[in-house]
Amino acid sequence: MSNLIKFKIDSKECMAEKGTFIVDAARENGIYIPTLCNMPGVKPKGSCRICTVRINGRLMTSCTTPVADGMEIESNVADLQNLRKSIVELMFVSGNHFCPSCEKSGNCELQALGYLYQMLVPRFPYDFPIRKIDATSPKIIKDQNRCIQCKRCIKTIKDEQGRSLFAFRNRGHRLEVVLDQELGHLMTEELADLAMKNCPVGSIIKKEIGFNTAIGNRKFDHHAIGSEITL
Repeated sequence: MSNLIKFKIDSKECMAEKGTFIVDAARENGIYIPTLCNMPGVKPKGSCRICTVRINGRLMTSCTTPVADGMEIESNVADLQNLRKSIVELMFVSGNHFCPSCEKSGNCELQALGYLYQMLVPRFPYDFPIRKIDATSPKIIKDQNRCIQCKRCIKTIKDEQGRSLFAFRNRGHRLEVVLDQELGHLMTEELADLAMKNCPVGSIIKKEIGFNTAIGNRKFDHHAIGSEITL
């Protein structure tokens, strides 16, 4: 018996397996819903809120909400796009993101969303926080100035015993993602590569390879974020 159900996203008829999260179901139907914290195959947490959609008048995160038969979803509408742009702007002003000098420039998902939403000057004042840069690991640099606390590294970077190399420390405005000192010194080349790849910003940089991709050959130099889904 088929588990396929029908639903709509911005009036477009869609189909997906029952229980599929909206952001994944949208992708399967050629519709891009932006997200910074979500990764395929990883349990969603709804951290960044950029994937927020409207269902029956209620705002919900599409990465944590499964589709239901007959569901009508709004995503690509003016007020939700403005909400997403506001979240992107807040991420820029709450950290120290200097894109021209960042090693992740051109490969950064936050930067790419800034371009997608035509962000020129944020509407909010800059915090200019003073945050630490941890270079104690022989493999990577953890720059707190660029971290958006998406939890991707916490959820995906684990050693052979299943121990996460990253964790949250402190609470409230002092909350930060830190690298375990002991496990950081034991980090393999493969984990270091994966940590830099999975980070959507420039908070995790592998040492000695920061600028190894020339301008013009970077991930978002020729194609906007999400364009591979809607082609």
